Amino acid sequence: MDVDTVLVPVDGSETAMDAVEYAVEIADRYGAGVHALYLVGENAAAEMEAGAVDATDIATRGEQIMASVRAIAGTVPVDHSSACGFSTCRLSQHPGSVILDVAEMLAVDFVVVPRQPVTGDEEAVIEKAAEYVIAYASQPVLSV
Repeated sequence: MDVDTVLVPVDGSETAMDAVEYAVEIADRYGAGVHALYLVGENAAAEMEAGAVDATDIATRGEQIMASVRAIAGTVPVDHSSACGFSTCRLSQHPGSVILDVAEMLAVDFVVVPRQPVTGDEEAVIEKAAEYVIAYASQPVLSV
């Protein structure tokens, strides 16, 4: 199997950071890099669109999460991007579709997603998307 890029969506939850560990191990095994996709949650996206929260606060949170991802990755190369997992004006924008759109856009070879039951934590965006990603991804998916 030829793997150049492993996509791992992150949202700051513990389960997402556990998925990062798996993504790093897969990338290390295949000599690949990791692309961490920071997904902004539904409440944060709505507050940002309404102007109730400053986008720089969201960006700062994303950078804190990426620093944690890089710490876990060690010597494995990591790049990252950010996206809103939800939109109040685009009904088709769902965390699962966002993850798959990024996977296609970046031509990733492998996706790792956390697949824990939804906890009720409003920041746990990815938990809601795992089933969608597993069902519709064209890449191999590891759910952890």
